[in-house]
Amino acid sequence: MPVDEPMLRHARRILVIGCPGGGKSVLARALSTSLDLPYISMDRDFYWLPGWRKRDRSDIDRLIAKAVAEERWIMDGTGLSSFHLRLPRADAVIWLRLSRYACLYGAVSRTFRYFGRNRPELPAGCPERLSLDALAYIWNFERDAAPLIEAALQDHGFANSTVIIRSRKAASRFAGV
Repeated sequence: MPVDEPMLRHARRILVIGCPGGGKSVLARALSTSLDLPYISMDRDFYWLPGWRKRDRSDIDRLIAKAVAEERWIMDGTGLSSFHLRLPRADAVIWLRLSRYACLYGAVSRTFRYFGRNRPELPAGCPERLSLDALAYIWNFERDAAPLIEAALQDHGFANSTVIIRSRKAASRFAGV
């Protein structure tokens, strides 16, 4: 097993969170393989229906509650509005906290790589796209979302135990790829 983080060796339920474009899905899929944990994509499994239609909030929460009740999983996606369902069931949290420039690069390069096609962590019928709103969200993530994430992690006892990864190189080393 390439993962050298003691807390993760025995974790059965892991959240991988961070800014869009930061590599959450890549890391979660790699760890899913090395730790033999079922991979869950919040975008694919909870949020989106074909044609980029968003599920009703009650359906999203029901699906998340069912998934986190399982004994073993690794889930990628920040989804602040569902932290109250996911954090109490998690054994470990990995926060990909890359710079805004690294996340912007990741989102734009991913768009070019998959443009007009589905990437693996999206449901069928949701071809890759990138909007100005998404770029603005990435640009302002540290200012707007990071304090809310920090507060939620504090509230759920993860303030001092969250694994924070600050570069793609460190994420690759961490996953052993």
